[in-house]
Amino acid sequence: MATATSETRFFETSIDLSEHIRKQAVSLLNQRLADATDLKTQAKFAHWNVKGPQFFQLHELFDQIAEHFDEYSDLLAERATALGGTAHGTARQAVAVSSIPEYEVTATTGTEHVRALSRNVATFAEYVRDAIDKTDEIGDKSTADVFTEISRQVDKDLWFLQAHLQA
Repeated sequence: MATATSETRFFETSIDLSEHIRKQAVSLLNQRLADATDLKTQAKFAHWNVKGPQFFQLHELFDQIAEHFDEYSDLLAERATALGGTAHGTARQAVAVSSIPEYEVTATTGTEHVRALSRNVATFAEYVRDAIDKTDEIGDKSTADVFTEISRQVDKDLWFLQAHLQA
């Protein structure tokens, strides 16, 4: 079974980064792709299962966050393939290597779902910031920029979530 950590064939590209740099970047991209795919499904779980007085507002918010994670997955996968790599983006590949903690599947109320999703989105945000630094250090500023773009929206999503817990 292929996973995001499997050795895969690299393809020729005219991007002026060494194969060594591209392989490192693709590895980071695939790890975050697994995380983003996992988080998309977690946000959809919250979307489908939230109950309580803020149902509609949170139902819509969780769906919007799931859409954002779908967009992040696309950005990450396309950058991996642009670098000559293979995007490991199936659900099974994501499950095999995701760094995101398991979702609190017993959550029912809006507050429970907001806490569970906030915790895992914050974990993803931390990993994305680390990926910004790592890809910048290896000399791939374009991939660092992809991670930076994702980081800005993830922080906004986290703000929207956490606002429900603050008062």
